[in-house]
Amino acid sequence: MIYRKALRPLLFSQDPETAHERTLEMLSSVSGLPLYAARRPFTHTKLATEVVGVAFPNPVGLAAGCDKNGAAVPAWPVLGFGFVEIGTVTAQPQPGNPRPRMFRAPAYGAVVNRLGFNSEGSESVARRLATLRRRARPLTIPLAVNIGKTKLVTGDDEVLEDYRVSFRRLSRFADLVVVNVSSPNTPGLRQWQEHSKLQALLGALMEEARILAIKREAAPVPIFVKISPDMEDRDMEDLVGVVTENGLAGIIATNTTISRDPALSGVEPTGGLSGGPLKLRALEVMRFLYRATEGKLPLIGVGGISSADDAWERMRAGASLVQFYTGMIYEGPYLARSINHGLLRRMEREGVRHISEIVGTGA
Repeated sequence: MIYRKALRPLLFSQDPETAHERTLEMLSSVSGLPLYAARRPFTHTKLATEVVGVAFPNPVGLAAGCDKNGAAVPAWPVLGFGFVEIGTVTAQPQPGNPRPRMFRAPAYGAVVNRLGFNSEGSESVARRLATLRRRARPLTIPLAVNIGKTKLVTGDDEVLEDYRVSFRRLSRFADLVVVNVSSPNTPGLRQWQEHSKLQALLGALMEEARILAIKREAAPVPIFVKISPDMEDRDMEDLVGVVTENGLAGIIATNTTISRDPALSGVEPTGGLSGGPLKLRALEVMRFLYRATEGKLPLIGVGGISSADDAWERMRAGASLVQFYTGMIYEGPYLARSINHGLLRRMEREGVRHISEIVGTGA
């Protein structure tokens, strides 16, 4: 209530990206304070879950795009998140697209961005994560690192090496690595969802994971691929085959959409649309993937989630974990905590003993 009446109007009076940067700077500053960093993440025996061998205190995560460079990682557990995905991180530093490049659509609970993978680069982010991992207090929730293509890298061999560089630098600090081939804001990126290119990319990264695991005498880091909501069913079926063949850990569905419903009058026409208007399509994609994988491959649901009911519905559609970012812009910083409490209340009402019991029951 305080957020909606006082803080949101203040933030919405500013340019969206400026408001985001200032909020992130504040979270980064306070997250280093001992009393703040020492707080435990939100958890409950009914919500704590394990996916791909990684323990999550709760199934609600922060989606990529919010904390791109990992500047405020210790802050997110305090806000109720069970895991955080940073990025997208590119191998080389790059400024992204010209401003303005982020737009709100409050009437629809939506955001349009055409940021273009603005990133400090994988070397800088790796240094920050190394410092974080060396702290006396360990990170209290799993960390996913999302990697993508540097804009100026174009040749197929060069793109493969570009991803490998980021993977080598960042995977040692991650509990999961997410391969982004689905952002609509980097020219030529979505073509890497096509069969031959995706086969080459995922095969190269899985081999890289095996080599690094041998060197470190550890298990290979789980790799997920993040897909577009704009794919045709046949293309998603093909993608599932490539993912399964290469032994990936799972799929994240979905990224932002370039599709615009005619009813969305006044919404910025260029860039990736997230939030409320994406919810139904992201839900459809989740159901399709769960059926296509026969429920055997872990799925993470993202896109239009802004309430416990949204999270519940996405998990029933097949998601083992859920994420959001745009929802927090409209509902406030404690949305993750609110969703977790809402899940517990609904489980109590419906006699569900553990959150994993509902996964796929509505697919």
